[in-house]
Order: sequence, then C-alpha cells, then structure tokens
Amino acid sequence: MKSFANKVIVITGAGSGMGRAYALEFARHGARLALNDYDPAGLAETVQLLQGSDAGTVFSQACDVGDRDAMYAFAADVKQALGNAHVIINNAGVGGGGQPVWAMTDADYERTLRINFFGVVHGTRAFLPQLLANGEGAIVNISSVFGLVGTPGASDYCASKFAVRGFTESLMVELEESPISVHLVHPGGIRTNIAKGAPNGEEFTRKFLKTDPAYVATEVIRCIRSGKQRIVLGHQSGQVWLLSWALSLERRNRLLYRMLKGMLDPGQYDRVRRRAS
Repeated sequence: MKSFANKVIVITGAGSGMGRAYALEFARHGARLALNDYDPAGLAETVQLLQGSDAGTVFSQACDVGDRDAMYAFAADVKQALGNAHVIINNAGVGGGGQPVWAMTDADYERTLRINFFGVVHGTRAFLPQLLANGEGAIVNISSVFGLVGTPGASDYCASKFAVRGFTESLMVELEESPISVHLVHPGGIRTNIAKGAPNGEEFTRKFLKTDPAYVATEVIRCIRSGKQRIVLGHQSGQVWLLSWALSLERRNRLLYRMLKGMLDPGQYDRVRRRAS
C-alpha cells in the first residue's frame, strides 16, 4: 500500500503514546481514522488534537480490546461509519504485573494476556474480513523487544509479546499469497506511559524509555509502504535484537540479570536464594 489518502486506518490504544502518534501521523497522510482506547478521556484528547489536521473523518469508540464481543461490535461500527478498514494497527497494551513469577497472581497473568495477546487476536480477526473485502490492506501487530528475550519481573508481559510474535509470524505465512501485508513491530524503549504505576516504573522510564513515539509512527508507515515485515526500532532495540540470537541462552540470561539486577526487589529474590541454598 503506497497511499493512505482517504483510506480507513484503525488504531487501538489511540488515547496516548504510540497509538496517539500513529493517529497524528496517518492524519498527515489524509487518512480516515477509526480510533479505540480503554480510556475515554485520553481518546477524546487524541480526537481533539486531530482537529484542524489533514485527516478525513475521525470515528472513535472507547472499549476494551480484550473483550471479544466489544471488538467485533467496534469493527461493525467502523464499517458502518467509515466503510471497510484498510489498515488495522493492534497497538493497545498494558505493562504487566511487574513481579517475579512466584509473586504474581493468576489474575495478573490473565489480565495481561487478555489485553496484550487476545486484544491483538480480536483486532486481527474482527477486521481481516474487511481488509480482504477491499482487496488490499495491512495488519500491524505490536509486540516488543520483550517479545525477543525474557526479562525478570515481566513474565506475563514477555509471554504476551512472544505470543503476539508467534501469532503474527504464522499469519504472515498464511497470507503470503493474499493482497494483505502483515507487519510485526518490536519497539524498544519508546517514551510512553507503559511503565506507569509499575514497581520501579519511574526509574525504568527514565533509564530506558527515550525514543519519541512519532519516530516509530513514521517508520512503521514507511515499512507498510515498502512491505518490510519485521520492524525492530527504538532505544536499545538493536542491542536486544543482537542478544536474542547472537549469544547462547545461558550467557544471555546472565547478562540480562546483571543489567537489570539493580531494579529488582531484593526481598523477593532473597527468599528464593535462601530456599535454594
């Protein structure tokens, strides 16, 4: 897909961060926008920022991407308001519980997977028939560099982002001979509020979340146009990508532990060390 003028672009998680950046960037290309977010206030703020832009019609609806029925209803409402979608960007996500495996609850895992993984599944499956009906389109699924390596205190988040990776890579093969392009994004440290409220969230944000979301939006649009399927970008993403394949798993795990040890709760890990000794 080369031009986005007057095309219907669906963006989940559009109330802040990368989702808002995608909306603003596609607006510059004259697209019609269908925006979703769980937070109605953030979504309304994005819609307000789009006023006076080059965007065509802007349709917005607040709902939970992890709710299958709500997402299918959103897809039907988008079709009624704007026509069939041309691009779906499954961007919505949460940061996870931020605790080691033994300190997490079942509810933590269920919530993170419901939003981060099943939100992508629901968004893809709800809008794919519209893309196919148009005879052209693109699916952009947002994983993470934590979909390339596992990190401490993020087992639920990593599991969800590895799942997005597996789902999307399978979809790429299935749609190989179709007019639909599929793109998998592994963002590194992007300056968003993903770590807000997490243990050591402020420190993590200060150290690692440095790349402007607008840069990500620009690069993703470029890759949709070129057909590039895997997109790894953002602060320290290159280093993580290298770690994911260049080192043995044992060496990689030791290195990651040393890098992140200072941000871990000593009390949680002291309990494990005592039991193992």
